[in-house]
Amino acid sequence: MPKGEYLQYGGQAVIEGVMMRSPKHWAVACRAPNGKIVLHTEPMEKTWIGKQRWLKAPFLRGSLGILDALFLGNRALRISSEIQMDPRYIAEEGAEVEKSSEVIEYAERLPNTEQIDQVDSSTEHESLAQPSKSTAPKKDEISPQKMRNAIIATMIVGLALGVLLFSALPNYIAELSVKIGVQSSTLKNFIAECVKIVIFLAYIGLIGLMKDIREIYKYHGAEHKAINALENDEPLTLDHCKRQTRLHPRCGTSFAIIVIILSLAFFTFVPRYPLGESAFLGFNVAVRVLVELALIPFVAGTAYELLRIAGKFRDQRWVNIAFAPGLGTQYLTTREPEDDQIEVALVSLRAVIDRDRDEPEVPEEEPEAAEIA
Repeated sequence: MPKGEYLQYGGQAVIEGVMMRSPKHWAVACRAPNGKIVLHTEPMEKTWIGKQRWLKAPFLRGSLGILDALFLGNRALRISSEIQMDPRYIAEEGAEVEKSSEVIEYAERLPNTEQIDQVDSSTEHESLAQPSKSTAPKKDEISPQKMRNAIIATMIVGLALGVLLFSALPNYIAELSVKIGVQSSTLKNFIAECVKIVIFLAYIGLIGLMKDIREIYKYHGAEHKAINALENDEPLTLDHCKRQTRLHPRCGTSFAIIVIILSLAFFTFVPRYPLGESAFLGFNVAVRVLVELALIPFVAGTAYELLRIAGKFRDQRWVNIAFAPGLGTQYLTTREPEDDQIEVALVSLRAVIDRDRDEPEVPEEEPEAAEIA
């Protein structure tokens, strides 16, 4: 595989597993409650947004990458949660569960007989891999449309909370600083950006204390180790992956830190009251939030280009120095993974690579951007 193509592989941790992706395919591998590894792979489907060529231009493709990762990440999380609750993969009550390297192809619960009949049931795991052929929906089953609606609603709520926590709250605190004698709008902007940094670091640090999140952080580390082995031309085996670092310059954590640092340097000097200062504190905060939302795509686009540089020149000393804040923050968002977690990450990465190799070569319309690892 050409060295440049490594930048097109990335992924994220999901519930008890790892999602890996390339420009052509994506895969989710999860450790099921019965101890086996359940694997689901699909070809990448370009959305309407993904088909817009103008969005792939430098400094614009960062926003496209964020939206793309957001939608695909939520879909991967849905699949991983379904696997954990699917009775086909639940261990029998009282049975001792041993984590094995056995891989089961995951067949999603499909809405009609015609689609179900397309499921390959020729494997020795037929009883686990093939859903029931009954066409009558069960009362406790959620329809695909309801599931999609739930995912969209979750994304909307998550985005709203993100705006509230990382934009509205810091700017509200900055406005209150007038009570301690702060009058300069530039200084208020600086205070807001510093509060964002504190909130972000406190947030990822505190949720890392939760047991379930710690497990996800371990899978995050396993994902990085697998990608690092690939990019270092190492065999994709457990022993070689264990020797890799759990940090990666193209990590989403590094991306977030770059965005925060650029915001500090940029938003501090953006006029705070473009419509004039109001006596109503809520109005000032609302206007500032809208200004930041309008400008964040440009900040994110710049951060994305810097992240690509970091991935391309990751072995250069100056890159490690310049991107040290992002790499250091990954000690909060990753943990050293167990062997069985690295094994899951390798299954996911190998599945994507195998699918890419099996697909006939088709000339790309234009080069794809680097994936966030």
